[in-house]
Amino acid sequence: MTVTHPKGFKASGVAAGLKASGNPDVALVVNDGPDYTAAAVFTGNRVKAAPVLWSQQVLKGGVIRAVVLNSGGANACTGSQGFRDTHATAEHTASVLRSAKKLMIGPGDIAVCSTGLIGELLPMDKLLPGVNAAVKALAADGGPRAAEAIMTTDTVAKNAVAQRDGWSVGGIAKGAGMLAPALATMLVVITTDASADNETLDAALRAATRVTFDRIDADGCMSTNDTVLLLASGASDRQPTLAELTAAVTEVCHDLAQQLIADAEGATKHIAIEVAGAASEADAVQVGRSIAGNNLVKTAFFGNDPNWGRILAAVGTTSAAFEPDRIDVAINGVWVCKNGAAAEDRTKVDLSGRDVKVVVNLREGEMSATIWTTDLSHAYVHENSAYSS
Repeated sequence: MTVTHPKGFKASGVAAGLKASGNPDVALVVNDGPDYTAAAVFTGNRVKAAPVLWSQQVLKGGVIRAVVLNSGGANACTGSQGFRDTHATAEHTASVLRSAKKLMIGPGDIAVCSTGLIGELLPMDKLLPGVNAAVKALAADGGPRAAEAIMTTDTVAKNAVAQRDGWSVGGIAKGAGMLAPALATMLVVITTDASADNETLDAALRAATRVTFDRIDADGCMSTNDTVLLLASGASDRQPTLAELTAAVTEVCHDLAQQLIADAEGATKHIAIEVAGAASEADAVQVGRSIAGNNLVKTAFFGNDPNWGRILAAVGTTSAAFEPDRIDVAINGVWVCKNGAAAEDRTKVDLSGRDVKVVVNLREGEMSATIWTTDLSHAYVHENSAYSS
């Protein structure tokens, strides 16, 4: 149930020595066709890693035959040498695939993704031999190994599939920190054996990411390397409608997004913030993000404290339409706030479990949105204070 579930794809994951741990760190996903259409969305950060800049150029050609990914180094903020290294990675991958697999493929057909510490050049003397090994290890059941190879601070590999009648969508993802709107610190490869042109894939992917990856926020930080790719092989000989394809891609993106937030660094709570009764979807999203990014709210949940006053204070920092004396708030089913004031006894709220559901009703309209976040724990601070040392 992974990126190689759809027909027409092979993948691999190998250890090339980029990680000091010796764990797998180079992954490869290859589309065997007959179609090679693709779409992608990238980080909203103005500081973009070299592989993001490269893959954006590749996407303009409308064809992606393969994706080579590495963990153990972001290749971000590495200047012109970093971009040359990305180009060399694509050149080398194409050359090995032509030689070993007899594929008619060039560097402009290959997307590149990297993740890890920002500001250091990749050890190309390890990465390129890793590509050789990844090509040799390509297999129709190699998706799980590819998912493992792209992990950084992740504690588990992330895979998902949406099965339809005669066709499917599969995916792998990595991400556990710097999870914030405008994607997250994620690398995601999604595949489908459906047949679809570039415009259809782009519309489906953007509709899916808008309500999934763009609505998770662990720590309010945006990465330099975020990349979500959607590749179509057409191997099923099925051509779903845009609505059908969007639904399947959204299902996979939602599954992966929930796995990302569930594995967020140091998290002890998985928090869903539903904003209802908004005048517009934009208002609902803005309010949800304000609550999700509020450190006082996050630390309250870490301490099992249903401090709804902090939630109202976060709502009040937004430009959304609302009247303070009309807002209702529920935490795990207990309406602790009604009409902007105390309601049910807050001691009734059970926060002993991992899952938390917050509902904020603005009572201004019919629109709603859900943002997913986590608490802020000692473990998060410890992990990120020692990340590069």
